Amino acid sequence: MMKSSVNYISLIENLIRPLIHYQEDLFIKELPSETEYILLQVIVNKQDLGRVIGKQGKMAKAIRSIMKAIATREHKKVNVEFLD
Repeated sequence: MMKSSVNYISLIENLIRPLIHYQEDLFIKELPSETEYILLQVIVNKQDLGRVIGKQGKMAKAIRSIMKAIATREHKKVNVEFLD
């Protein structure tokens, strides 16, 4: 049985979309890497950044934890950057 590759962009989009008001300003980029390392940049409106990061960074930490857990299943490493 072959493992299906996870669509990290779609997954993180589904986690973040309910949190933000300015839906049209959401952009997610997967930066290319030659290794098993995945870098995702999440760009949101400046006014939504606080909602995505959360108090004391708890929301951002939770999003990163979910992404890392899924990446670990595929023997990959993932990092998520939040930008405005």
